[in-house]
Amino acid sequence: MTEETWQEARLIPTSGINGPDEQERRATSALLAVMSAVREFGRALTAPLGAPAGAVQTFIEVPFELGGKKHFPDGLLRITRGQRQWTALVEVKTGNNELQTEQLESYLDIARDEGFDALITISNQMPPVPGQHPTPIDKRKLRKVALHHIPWTEILTAAVMQKEYRGVADADQAWILGELIRYLEHPRSGAMEFTDMGPGWVTVREAVASGTLRPTDPVVPEIASRFDALIRYASLRLGRRLGTEVVPALSRRELSEPASRTQALTAQLTTGGTMTAALRIPGAVGSLQVVADLRAAKVICSVDIDAPKEGRPTTRVNWLVRQLKNAPETVTVEAFAMHARGQGTVDPLRLVRDDPTRLIADPTRELRAFRIAQVSAAGTKRGAGRGSFIESVLAAIDEFYEQVLQSLKPWIPAPPRLRSTDEPASAEPVPSSLIATAISSQDGPEPVRVPRPGPSVDDATRTS
Repeated sequence: MTEETWQEARLIPTSGINGPDEQERRATSALLAVMSAVREFGRALTAPLGAPAGAVQTFIEVPFELGGKKHFPDGLLRITRGQRQWTALVEVKTGNNELQTEQLESYLDIARDEGFDALITISNQMPPVPGQHPTPIDKRKLRKVALHHIPWTEILTAAVMQKEYRGVADADQAWILGELIRYLEHPRSGAMEFTDMGPGWVTVREAVASGTLRPTDPVVPEIASRFDALIRYASLRLGRRLGTEVVPALSRRELSEPASRTQALTAQLTTGGTMTAALRIPGAVGSLQVVADLRAAKVICSVDIDAPKEGRPTTRVNWLVRQLKNAPETVTVEAFAMHARGQGTVDPLRLVRDDPTRLIADPTRELRAFRIAQVSAAGTKRGAGRGSFIESVLAAIDEFYEQVLQSLKPWIPAPPRLRSTDEPASAEPVPSSLIATAISSQDGPEPVRVPRPGPSVDDATRTS
């Protein structure tokens, strides 16, 4: 037997997982153990929750009594800094298992009675807005105990970014974190990707195609929330590949009032059959805009970029075309003129490369901005995989960023040049009455003047 066929020993093996209960216990124990072992990773997950920086202790299946019944939360997390202790119960779900309201409210009561600070839930449920919890909870139970939700995808993203980009000081701890990443990426771990648009997907898609979708249909808000969850998942996925924090571009109102965002998407879906979103990527020239057109079965990715503030219109178009040398020729470019309203001039990139003037409707008007867009087919299937809507949106985002957005740079004006005082003076003569007696930066080099000799004393005597 050759060594190539030998299976390497893993710190957290996926073999021997029999059923969802074993899957949850192993995932909980592995995650909490690595959080306490790898200081940087534990801090990355707990700092956003308001926990102090300190020594981390973790426990699993800690027994508590409430109302005469025994309860066993999946885990307990305690962080100590000086005299302060921050404690949170942890409830974990894997696979398609969802968090249950009754169970969470019982754990909130336990945390309140014990004087704990928070309840942390972990599952594959992806809330459409960061900070929102996927399970409805009685708000009165949150007066003394905070409730936080972390999707498995977000945990995997935090682990990859910490190991590959931010770094772990201790080499052994970095290896341990790498083993957790291997485990979470394995299909049997139960830490699944976003794989389902919901049971109402087919109904909504068919109603959009037939023009019969109504705002009062109960499945519409569900699909709108699923679309936002997909965009958030796409942000985490892209950020994991880029090594930076990619987030959905949401307004302050949408972050504070998630229902307003759902209402806006519902209105878009019922009136035009579209859903729109945007991703904010650090360092990019603009937000990556995403439009899912269910009626036309298309996914449109685009970005807006300001045109240079100087140069002729053709020069400004050529400036953009040079940056798109590796972009597909099917990408469309739209030019917006100064003070113009409505749609600009649009043409495929292949035509603009040959003739930049195609984007110039009026040569006397300056160009203020461009929009680069790429259209791809939208999948129809509800789940994940080939031919699915989820896969088509993820592929469209990745391709547009790789082929277009990552190559774009904003226009930067050239710095002003320092004019030398040794430059030759203007050829046009300056009247002597306008020349100042003091040396100025506006003066050219002074000609050498030889003093003319005046009359001597002997000449004056001789004359007299």
